[in-house]
Amino acid sequence: MANITERQAIRNKRLKTVLQNCCIGIAGLGGLGSNVAQMLIRSGAGRLKAADFDRVDRSNLYRQCYRLSDVGKLKTDAIEQLASDIAPNCLIEKHNVRIDSTNACGIFSECDIVCECLDKAESKQELIETLLKAGRFTVIAGSGAAGFGKSNMVKTTKISDRMYVAGDLESSVEQMGSLWAPRVALAAAHQANCVLEVLEERLCE
Repeated sequence: MANITERQAIRNKRLKTVLQNCCIGIAGLGGLGSNVAQMLIRSGAGRLKAADFDRVDRSNLYRQCYRLSDVGKLKTDAIEQLASDIAPNCLIEKHNVRIDSTNACGIFSECDIVCECLDKAESKQELIETLLKAGRFTVIAGSGAAGFGKSNMVKTTKISDRMYVAGDLESSVEQMGSLWAPRVALAAAHQANCVLEVLEERLCE
């Protein structure tokens, strides 16, 4: 038992070092993306590329990780401030643009992993296809975080060696009527946790 504990302690230490030295991309800083960013910052991420063209609206406060004082700010600026408040050594590289097939590979060129956290289905599909076609990115997407309850339905599914999906894979705002903070945060937690798992598996061995 002591050997197992010691071995795990070594792996944890190596993962923290890897996390501090890698670059992780987050496409979209809404309900999923803002919470993914917060969790990775708290986990010890050293560098995040955060991309979103939008500003914080008061309505965002109900399920996104922003504060009342953030209303009106660019979401990238608000995430940068969050990192400064929690972990000043975490570098937030801001991209205040709408992500699409023409700019995604350039923006995330140095990233080991990209978390897809966009809102619209067509935008999500376009980004995922673009990144996977490039052949050098691991994509952790979000799909199915609408409604409330049924927590055990939210899970992380491995689609391929470079593609994972967090969510229940079926619920949508159109189907469920609304998004609720607990289920959105749960899906975001799966995405952030998957980042750690992928880094540990690929870079800590």
